[in-house]
Amino acid sequence: MSAESGIKTFRDSDGLWEEYKIEDVATPMAWQRQPGVVLDFYNKRRAQIAQAQPNAAHKLVAELEKQFKVTVITQNIDDLHERAGSKNVVHLHGEIFKARSSYDPTHLYSVTGDMQLGDKCEHGSQLRPNIVWFHEEVPLIPVAAKIISKTDILIVIGTSLAVYPAAGLVDYAPHYSTKFLIDPKIPQEATLRNFKLINKTASEGMKEVFALISEQ
Repeated sequence: MSAESGIKTFRDSDGLWEEYKIEDVATPMAWQRQPGVVLDFYNKRRAQIAQAQPNAAHKLVAELEKQFKVTVITQNIDDLHERAGSKNVVHLHGEIFKARSSYDPTHLYSVTGDMQLGDKCEHGSQLRPNIVWFHEEVPLIPVAAKIISKTDILIVIGTSLAVYPAAGLVDYAPHYSTKFLIDPKIPQEATLRNFKLINKTASEGMKEVFALISEQ
């Protein structure tokens, strides 16, 4: 979804995991072993995201709120949906502009600049990025599943559907709902039941979907 805004994805051939090893920057073990390296990785991501701008797809999703009740469920940790105008956004994998206490994950803090070793919560524990790392539970999955189970229109944008448990959320959509999958790299063997497959970028695909559902 945010690739057209210049934000690198994790799984593309030129993505972030080509430069970093998952086990070095995105696991609780990495945090315990080398917190400074982890903080540096997310500081660089935060700076990059702060310079990015919402693309046409973000803006079209926000525009849908003029016609429908819309909830955005995203695996992205950026704030581009909010900056585009979306009011209801569920961040499954956390938010780059928030920090959380290592002592209590419900203690959240806004962060815009770099995080440093020695930044602490009121309990005296080191602040960490508010990101769901590999080997950690995704606490908002039940919330997302409940939302999707009541949807009339489901639009899935720019995902490999390879990262679980998030990928399994499509199975909660009602059989009667209208479903779209937008991605420029939909595999030929994709067999998503009752989905209209749109083999386009997020922006071009959203233009097509926006026109289709606005006619209803």
